[in-house]
Amino acid sequence: MKAGIKEEIRKKLSFSFLFKVFIFLLIVFVLDFTIGSILKYYYFKQTSGFYYRTTYSIEETKADVLIFGSSKANHQFYPDIFEKRLNLSYYNVGRDGSSIFYHYSILQSVLQRYTPKVIIIEMTREFDKKQISYDRISMLLPYYESHPSIRPIIEKRSQFEKFKLISKIYPYNSLIFSIISGNSEFNRIRNSDIKGYVPLTREWKDPIQHYSVPFKDQIDSTKIEVFESFIKACINSGVKLYIVASPNYYVMDYVDKSNLIAKELAQKYRVKFFDYSNDSLFLANPSYFADNMHLNDKGAIAFSNIFIAEIIKDFLPQEEK
Repeated sequence: MKAGIKEEIRKKLSFSFLFKVFIFLLIVFVLDFTIGSILKYYYFKQTSGFYYRTTYSIEETKADVLIFGSSKANHQFYPDIFEKRLNLSYYNVGRDGSSIFYHYSILQSVLQRYTPKVIIIEMTREFDKKQISYDRISMLLPYYESHPSIRPIIEKRSQFEKFKLISKIYPYNSLIFSIISGNSEFNRIRNSDIKGYVPLTREWKDPIQHYSVPFKDQIDSTKIEVFESFIKACINSGVKLYIVASPNYYVMDYVDKSNLIAKELAQKYRVKFFDYSNDSLFLANPSYFADNMHLNDKGAIAFSNIFIAEIIKDFLPQEEK
């Protein structure tokens, strides 16, 4: 009799425990869904800044000319010059701190909507093996659910990424203060851009440096594979692709590995590659630079005019060259 009572009590306690666990998980699910939905709404409600420009690049731009790359792309290709001299519309989809993983994801999303006429991708030590390149794939987390084409790239971040993304909060959990800022009027003033181009106005004053020993970073074969996919996607879509290494204000007394790989891939696929990384005109003009890697607004105008002259030559019929 006593054994039966004990068994009944044990079953009641077990049921009570499971019920409490169920209620707890239900609360967690409801809170995750509710908070995640609110964060998602305000994330996509932004009208300026990094996050807005990523959304615009993925979902809205239909410009004829797109500029891809990280900070050097974002600050060094002057839109008015491209539009006036090429008579084509322009948008800069570059983003500070991004890598080929980001560039290829944007490209995949763009090509699902339309086919640009010209794509320019800026290369700066693009193939260095760095964990931060994988960490910064987080830039794309808010788009995982709605853009299946970029999921394979996002899942390179970690083997658990697809499981983490079951959570509705996870894509935004480090962006809360940025989302609040991004919906403010102050952010629209502070993060003004010109068709994705963000001008730098400061002027570099330090003396030029010489690097005789190559950087010791290893080359990332995964990045090379993704970059090759980027090239092939452009070719298969009929996009005119140009690869460019833009000017630096330092001298490299060696051949940069990433530039060499990019050049080899460009030759393999018969794509134009332009290397201005050690260009003498810019090395002689520190006033063109905001720091030793980035052109300021004045330098961006000079560089854009020089680079577009090469594109125009490529556009001309063979008999006119």
